[in-house]
Amino acid sequence: MNWASFYAVISGVNRHSTGIGRIWLSVIFIFRILVLVVAAESVWGDEKSGFTCNTQQPGCNSVCYDQFFPISHIRLWALQLILVSTPALLVAMHVAHRRHIDKKILKLSGRAGTKEFEQLKNQKFKITGALWWTYMTSIIFRIIFEVVFLYIFYVIYPDFKMVRLVKCDSYPCPNTVDCFVSRPTEKTIFTVFMLVVSGVCVLLNIAEVLYLIGRACARYFQKPEGDPQGPWLTQMLSPYKQNEINQLISEHSFKPRLNLARKSPTDKGERCSAF
Repeated sequence: MNWASFYAVISGVNRHSTGIGRIWLSVIFIFRILVLVVAAESVWGDEKSGFTCNTQQPGCNSVCYDQFFPISHIRLWALQLILVSTPALLVAMHVAHRRHIDKKILKLSGRAGTKEFEQLKNQKFKITGALWWTYMTSIIFRIIFEVVFLYIFYVIYPDFKMVRLVKCDSYPCPNTVDCFVSRPTEKTIFTVFMLVVSGVCVLLNIAEVLYLIGRACARYFQKPEGDPQGPWLTQMLSPYKQNEINQLISEHSFKPRLNLARKSPTDKGERCSAF
């Protein structure tokens, strides 16, 4: 898998993230993707060929390996990284939708110039309104995926320490045979490291949820002096919703003029008939 392209896709939401979200993305890339690609894959590269049993019975090695390692650590971690990072695409799609709406509004207002489009392309959106809910949903899905994969890993491999020797008596092995795992110490170190980093990512996601809730509460209760309503009510509306409202107001303001223009010839005819 091309992890560089995958990181480029999910890093597109980096500028619209909080500080904690940017730290989370750095941890994902440096301590999980890079470690998985550079070091862990080479350690587990010979896991199947390095798993040997003291028997010449055909098929015994494969059956015993599948019994003790039903899914490879590398493939499990790769699937975990893909699913954990995918919710970030929700934020990317939401931002793309808002930019599409703002682009249409610029065209309708007659300000569709190259400079305006470039500013819109580089615009940084604040995490308020509908974007706040999308961002919060993506973080909750991250936490769920992380916890689910940690539980799956615990169910499959309850002992995080990689054993050196396993005994297998599954068919077609002629009797109980001894099977040896390659590089058990290195695999134990990388297993503990990846699990610890996964736990750190869960803590970062929880901290970001608390941070977003705290900021939302601060905006909600913030009221200027002398204003019973305060700007906090309008701040809850996302910018593109306000643009849509302004567009609807401008469209409705043109309709009475058009109706008057259409009615004017009829009115003149009615006046003539009255005379």
